[in-house]
Amino acid sequence: MSKLAFVFPGQGAQYVGMGKDIVENFEIANKIFEQASEAIGYDMKKMCFEGPEEELKKTENTQPAILTTCIAIAKVLEEKGITPDISAGLSLGEYASLVMANVMDFKDAVLLVKKRGKYMQEAVPLGVGTMAAILGMEREDLEKALEKAKEFGIVEAANFNSPGQIVISGEVSAVEKACEFTKEMGAKKAVVLPVSAPFHCSMLVPAGEKLALELENVKINDFKIPVIANVNADYYKEKTEVKDLLVKQVSHSVLWEDSVIKMLEAGVDTFIEIGPGKSLSGFIKKINRKLKKEISIYNVENIETLEKLLSNF
Repeated sequence: MSKLAFVFPGQGAQYVGMGKDIVENFEIANKIFEQASEAIGYDMKKMCFEGPEEELKKTENTQPAILTTCIAIAKVLEEKGITPDISAGLSLGEYASLVMANVMDFKDAVLLVKKRGKYMQEAVPLGVGTMAAILGMEREDLEKALEKAKEFGIVEAANFNSPGQIVISGEVSAVEKACEFTKEMGAKKAVVLPVSAPFHCSMLVPAGEKLALELENVKINDFKIPVIANVNADYYKEKTEVKDLLVKQVSHSVLWEDSVIKMLEAGVDTFIEIGPGKSLSGFIKKINRKLKKEISIYNVENIETLEKLLSNF
């Protein structure tokens, strides 16, 4: 039996102008942006549609901006009768999945991710940590390179995005050494990323602790649809797991490749990437090369891509 999944991107997908034409054409999307502005205390439309880019790139602005754009577009799809059987999101995108599953109220979620962004940014002083993308290397070989690099400081696998694309995170000197070692061991490329903090590694444990305190005030509801968690690439079993797994997610690896495999094995044959960019669509294509399933992948980020999707449904 065919299944449909909504998938949501993480930080880095943002761009000035995202969501603008959707909001101008759909009142439900406009309402989501207004709710976001009310919850966080500044004009979300201005932030997303006008920037400036430097402001939008600040982690505490990026996270609520992407979440708002994703939910605005997802609500339009819902209004058009397109609803998911299952959902997952990459890092920040997991919050969009939880909102769509009715587990978290949108206004609670948008304020929460603003604080999450702030805590993640503050956890490590600027210039102390970084991240790098390692291309064309198997997990087992990468682990060996990381073990060697750990002599120079903290360095860990942060994101398992797709076969041959893994992001590492940690202290600058250790990440740079890991890049050297991975290239020596046959990686096609090792590229230090222009990020402001070493996300999804143990250096962000303090951010998770602050997030835990914020989560105490957030109401968690029953799941309307299954959602896959980044931390273990498995379905949330109970609503009581939500807070603990979201806290862990800040400082643990994002198991995106494993999460997509879980959806493919569950019979998902249509993926809709909702929100800015289409990096997840690329990852899903690469992940499916091994499984060779018959799948359709769409991304919806503006009127043009929305119309393309609707013409197929």
